[in-house]
Amino acid sequence: MLMTLIQKEVMHHILSVRFVALLLMCLLLVPLTLSINYRRYSQNLVDYQESIKREQTEAKENPPNAQNPNIEVSKLFLKPTPLSVFANGLEDALPTYLGMTRNGVRQGSAGVSQASVAYVLGNLDFLFIVGTVFSLLALLFTFDAVAGEREAGTLRINLSNSLPRDVFLWSKLIGGYIVFVVPFLVSFLLGLLLITWQGFPLGEFKIALPVFYLTLISLLYIAVFFAIGVFISTYLDNAKTALIVAFTFWVFAVLIVPRGAFVVAKLVAPTRTQQAVYMEKTALRNNLSKDKDEKITEKMTEAFAGSEGMVMRTDDAAFQKRMADLRKPIEEQFRAAFQNQTDKIDRDYQREKDRQEHVGETLSRIAPTSSLTYIAINLTQTGKLKRDGYFQTGEQYYSQLDDSYFSEVSDDALAQIMQIANRMIDSSESETDKIPPPPTLKEASLSDTLRRSAVDVLLLGFFAIAFTTMAFLKFFRSDI
Repeated sequence: MLMTLIQKEVMHHILSVRFVALLLMCLLLVPLTLSINYRRYSQNLVDYQESIKREQTEAKENPPNAQNPNIEVSKLFLKPTPLSVFANGLEDALPTYLGMTRNGVRQGSAGVSQASVAYVLGNLDFLFIVGTVFSLLALLFTFDAVAGEREAGTLRINLSNSLPRDVFLWSKLIGGYIVFVVPFLVSFLLGLLLITWQGFPLGEFKIALPVFYLTLISLLYIAVFFAIGVFISTYLDNAKTALIVAFTFWVFAVLIVPRGAFVVAKLVAPTRTQQAVYMEKTALRNNLSKDKDEKITEKMTEAFAGSEGMVMRTDDAAFQKRMADLRKPIEEQFRAAFQNQTDKIDRDYQREKDRQEHVGETLSRIAPTSSLTYIAINLTQTGKLKRDGYFQTGEQYYSQLDDSYFSEVSDDALAQIMQIANRMIDSSESETDKIPPPPTLKEASLSDTLRRSAVDVLLLGFFAIAFTTMAFLKFFRSDI
């Protein structure tokens, strides 16, 4: 009996205008969007490679001068990920590179800073199609599943026979879901074949497995909105009213809640800007440098009191050694004080950002669309995991530079003159050779990605089960 009703429901949807609209949406949107986004990724990859070549060429022609604490002596560039074809995530919002200066890590301009006005309209990618377009279509498929038959009077006729209510409702859910997901899967497969033909590395295991999981999560997300549509349909007697309620729910769940949660988070947990933090570090270095210079001058005055020709003897080895011995403890004290205070500034700022983001994420998870987004950007390496790994690698690279290169640079004017003189005498090693190359940005493992996404997967499963259960309970208790 169930199979017969499912077949009837499938034929009912296939012969409807809604199925034609769904089919056109799938065949036009999914393959075309994947193809366009793959071309965008290919161009970003070319830009990334050209930026690295240009930086290496400029470093050889014009060696960096670390005497200026604001000069970037090296850059860590952000490599685009091929999985951004499916979900752009934070890819364009992240800085294109992290510049290493003695004052700390300076962020390069983000991709969005050069974006056109079209950026304010949002990204058109696979995540947007599933999260926004297909969620609305799922509600349009189910809003009159029960309310429409009740309004037409066919529900009373069907249930007057020996037809269990649970079988009837399951046929509505399963039949409509099958009709919906088949065009979706076919169009997605066509899109994958198209971008694979263009050069997308789908054959690689680390690419194919996240794409497979992304497909499963998309099917679960569509099932959530099917359950929501049936739930609304069982509670209302009029199909028009059910349509209005379903559309209102979609607006709040898809458009308002995910964005409004972070607006509330900014009010609840405000933070400073990145530029304000950088300026605070710069002011701290200037203040500490002033105190250090005064101490060095005082020490030099005491040590060379009565000596003549002190400045003229800067090329003397004994003089240089004595000067270095005087400066070393003061500079080490300065570096330790600067590092401790900047670490405190960074920790405080990071706590502020983490708290604000945690509040926003927690509130946004009220809507299933947020859970889908977090899972998708984690699987495609365009979310928090990519961002945190990028900045952590930048901080590690800065620490490496600080230990091996920046620690040898002094703010003292006399010491700088001596260092320049030494470089002119000993030209065997260029300034560029002293700077270690930027490290490779490591991607999060799939197991770590799935672990981070477990909460959102469970939430989607909970939404699907909860709304389905409430729909059945209401339908069983309804007076037909």
